Amino acid sequence: MRLSSRAAAATDSPTLALTAKVNALKAAGEDIVGFTAGEPDFDTPEPIKEAARAALAKGLTKYTPSAGTPGLRAAVVEKTRRDSGLDYEPKNVIVGCGGKHVLYLTFQALIDPGDAVFVPAPYWVSYIDMTRLAGGVPIILPTTPESGFKISPAQLAEAMVAYPYAKALVLNSPSNPTGAMYSEAELRALAEVVAQQPDFTVISDEIYEHLVYGGERSFSIAQVDSVRAQTVIVNGCSKAYSMTGWRIGWAVGATPLIAAMTRIASHETSNPTSIAQAGAEAALRGDQSPVEEMRVAFEARRRVMVDGLNAIPGVTCNEPGGAFYAFPNISAHLKPGQTADDLAARLLEEAKLAVVPGNGFGAPDYIRLSYAASMANIEEGLRRLGRFLGA
Repeated sequence: MRLSSRAAAATDSPTLALTAKVNALKAAGEDIVGFTAGEPDFDTPEPIKEAARAALAKGLTKYTPSAGTPGLRAAVVEKTRRDSGLDYEPKNVIVGCGGKHVLYLTFQALIDPGDAVFVPAPYWVSYIDMTRLAGGVPIILPTTPESGFKISPAQLAEAMVAYPYAKALVLNSPSNPTGAMYSEAELRALAEVVAQQPDFTVISDEIYEHLVYGGERSFSIAQVDSVRAQTVIVNGCSKAYSMTGWRIGWAVGATPLIAAMTRIASHETSNPTSIAQAGAEAALRGDQSPVEEMRVAFEARRRVMVDGLNAIPGVTCNEPGGAFYAFPNISAHLKPGQTADDLAARLLEEAKLAVVPGNGFGAPDYIRLSYAASMANIEEGLRRLGRFLGA
């Protein structure tokens, strides 16, 4: 059997692989403190689960439209208006099997072989593989702690000149893995550059939009009128409603793009799970206070995590504006030729502490620590990290 070139080029998700390894070690009785999870440690709110049970009782277990149920698509329209002040119609919405699936559909519908896609680094691990699986060429736009891990308008403009065949820019705000969040002013400045190229698309991954701190509020580049038609918003229920296993995400964008994504999905998955869609509709239409309660808890944990990391000699960590990750630089603790992969492997083996190495995010001098963990685990994990690095 000979595999396709695209299958051979695809890599395993390092975050999912490491989480599976940690879970296996815990199941075997190992005392592991894990900071790898890319999901809230809260349960799905009860009204959402009740909506799914009601859907089962009503027999809503058949195929749905490929783009999602009319009720859920209407709820996404209402949510987008409520949170971002943007008016769309249900025809501008596609619901998929999680935000990751919807991103994959976006790349498949937009990118032709040879098209360049700008990906700011550090980046979420799957953007690179999704670009390549569509035949595209990922072009990395590096950022630094001094820039707040954000690209500048001048950097984007220079890249567009250097790569005139570029088709899209991926923006993830707030970001996984850095927690960086672009301000309204920063996004408006980037939009001025994007607007100069009407065939260029911004893929705006806003999955962490509700998990922001310091009294700030997330802003979507689609709120800039000049580039709204050039922007596709990708979002979902996984992070805000602690529904990672339900696998419901959506995209909101221009009608031709959403129609193309729907055609692809009709041959790929038929439709998202009917019962999960009922739960997602309840999440978007229902009481939003559980989202705020979770956000407040994460903000308190963020403070302990970031302060604890910066208290360790040789470790520096920017304060994340959103999401639930800290992304410290640990290069001072790496020997010549070593990367975060080597350090993370030793941490797991010797300190029983699980972190995600930054190599998969395009940042080999960094590690990612999720503070979607109990305060007790955060404090114990910091103690283990401090002892290990001080050894």
